[in-house]
Amino acid sequence: MSGPERQATGFDGERRLLSGALIDVALALKAATAAGAEGPLLAFDEATGAVIDLDLRGSRSDIAARLAAGAAPRGRGRPKLGVAAREVTLLPRHWEWLAEQPGGASAALRRLVEAARRTGADENRARLAQEAAYRFMAAMAGDLPGFEEATRALFAPDRARFERHVAAWPNDVRAYAARLAEPALA
Repeated sequence: MSGPERQATGFDGERRLLSGALIDVALALKAATAAGAEGPLLAFDEATGAVIDLDLRGSRSDIAARLAAGAAPRGRGRPKLGVAAREVTLLPRHWEWLAEQPGGASAALRRLVEAARRTGADENRARLAQEAAYRFMAAMAGDLPGFEEATRALFAPDRARFERHVAAWPNDVRAYAARLAEPALA
């Protein structure tokens, strides 16, 4: 796998088992299953808060091979640069303007994207944190008291109200939701 290893957090019901590399979390969930965990056993992506569907059959090497295969890089293209061709739909006047820019359309688009990334980095980080926290909260706390109000506080963003509505949640669920929400509530 290229780049940083995918990070995850595993839960056995309301109890956090482990946060770390996805393979370690998968193996912790497999061990919990073998030990008769009550469950549900869930793994959450650290970056997105989404549930990760894991196939825990077989040995450690079987699980590692499946995880590595799922993260295999794409075959064709320009892998050294990480370039991925995509379709961009613009009006003719946009294409004309781009063609007049130094370096051509691709260079101009890259400069525009980089400028937008720098300008909106904090807002984007907060939005991604809200989405990640919401995904986790919906999966683990959707039936808990205060869920709707905690969600409203998350998107407000209102730290005091969020903390008040998650206070009665199980410790590990509350702590993980707060950790994911932190950039949005800062």
